Amino acid sequence: MDLDKYNTFGKCRFCHSEGFHRDLMTEYNLNGLREVYFDIFQECFNLYLCIASDQSKLICLACIKQLEDAKNFRAMVVKAEQDLLEISEREPFFVNLNDKWTKPTDCLYEVKIEDKVKSEDEYSSDPDFNTEYSLTLDSEDELVKGEAELISRFSKETLKPLPTRATIYNTCCNYAKHLDSLKGKKITAAALNLLFHKQKKCSSIYLTEKSALVNNITELLQNTNMAPFKRMRRAGILCFYCSKTVDSFLDLHIHQDTENCKETMNKILNKRCAESLVIYSHITELKCTICDTELEYNSLKTHLMTVHKKKFYPQGNDRVVPFKLIKGNEFHCQICGFSFETFGSIERHMNTHYRNYVCDQCGAGYMTKSRLKVHWRYSHSTGAFPCDTCKKVFPSQHKYNCHVDAVHRSVKKNKCTKCPARFADYFNKHKHMVEVHGEPPLEYKCNVCDAVFKRRYALLCHVRRRHLEVKNIECKMCSYKCYTTTELKVHMIKHVGERTYQCTVCKKAYARKKTLKEHMRIHTNDRRYVCAVCGQGFVQNCSLKGHMRSHHADYVNEMGLN
Repeated sequence: MDLDKYNTFGKCRFCHSEGFHRDLMTEYNLNGLREVYFDIFQECFNLYLCIASDQSKLICLACIKQLEDAKNFRAMVVKAEQDLLEISEREPFFVNLNDKWTKPTDCLYEVKIEDKVKSEDEYSSDPDFNTEYSLTLDSEDELVKGEAELISRFSKETLKPLPTRATIYNTCCNYAKHLDSLKGKKITAAALNLLFHKQKKCSSIYLTEKSALVNNITELLQNTNMAPFKRMRRAGILCFYCSKTVDSFLDLHIHQDTENCKETMNKILNKRCAESLVIYSHITELKCTICDTELEYNSLKTHLMTVHKKKFYPQGNDRVVPFKLIKGNEFHCQICGFSFETFGSIERHMNTHYRNYVCDQCGAGYMTKSRLKVHWRYSHSTGAFPCDTCKKVFPSQHKYNCHVDAVHRSVKKNKCTKCPARFADYFNKHKHMVEVHGEPPLEYKCNVCDAVFKRRYALLCHVRRRHLEVKNIECKMCSYKCYTTTELKVHMIKHVGERTYQCTVCKKAYARKKTLKEHMRIHTNDRRYVCAVCGQGFVQNCSLKGHMRSHHADYVNEMGLN
């Protein structure tokens, strides 16, 4: 086993040992087979573990080995029983239910009830039958070694007699009647096997993952005012039931209420496979339609189970993903409260909450198995994909296709919903919607310094660089640290850069073009840095700082500029 995959610290659910363990509910790849330890435990021991939020969901390496041994032992027992049943079906055997069992002499084995069990009256009339149980035997040879000494230690009053044909009607009447009913009937191994499976099916109902998913989804959609929809497209919003396109989520709620679309729910859900069964649902003023109670999404399932006794199966994990549009163009996550300005961004964010399928390489979680396959193909399936036009080489087919579509084919996939204009990316389309159609612009404000950005990524970089002072990239030749690789490349010019930028006046050379521009101010007498105290000007800012420390130290200390 790969010890690097034991990356969750906590207590083992079974032996309570602390350390880095694996998750019971996560699917792992073991020798080419994908297994879940929770399912293996339930299959081997027929016990169901209660997985609550405050209980450990981890399993250590030692317990995994014991679980694997139990799994292998169970598989060996099942295989042996199957082989025995196959042999029994080919060669039936006879069982003689007389007082004394005799070994059959022929090779034909078949279960057959030879005699009917005599009643107590019949045996009492038999002169050779004695109702009194005797602890003595006629021949000492019929006793096994040590049996006579054992029997002699007990009296007839304290030692209860063994059941006989006469007393069986009193001790186990139903068993005796059952033997009477089997007289003359042929019993084969196949009949016993069929009877065993029939009893097992009646005693415990086996529920597949697909059935559990359909049940859980149906209970949520039928008993609430959720409006399920298909993945949002550029043309509009598609109804999950009938694929009708509407312009807004408000129209989607009205459409599903008036058209009675929920009648086709079971037919649609049963057509889809369990691996891709995920329902996007928009919620606004969420409430239970049974009692008309307004609820939060996190308490919805608990309300249906406790108040209305609705059945939800744990093996059918949550596949109804809630979305809520607020402020006209902002999506609000109903689980963690975070907000997003685009549907694509919140759709990617929901993978963090619905980790139904987890990548065993990087730990990334996804709602469906198809998304996990796409992640694997784009992130872990590397190679060399050269562009025939510009000779650039890309590590994946996806990046190569994006490059060709954007640079060489000028593909414009983003279409304006209000006019025929098309754009290469979403941000140019949004800029067009703001300038032409008067839509409100996207603004991402910093909570620390009130800086405003047009993209969330720019805000994230600003916070990390300016306020958190994140500097994870280090120079291998000195102690310099920075935030981006671009800053590192600029810094590396000090170590390995050639002085290719030469001054045309004094012939001095510099490694950076920016440094040459600052140097040219000397020749043009560009004194843009002026002292606030005496008015003297300087070519470079460092010269001004030196002047302030030398001639105006009191002013520097007073203003806190040192």
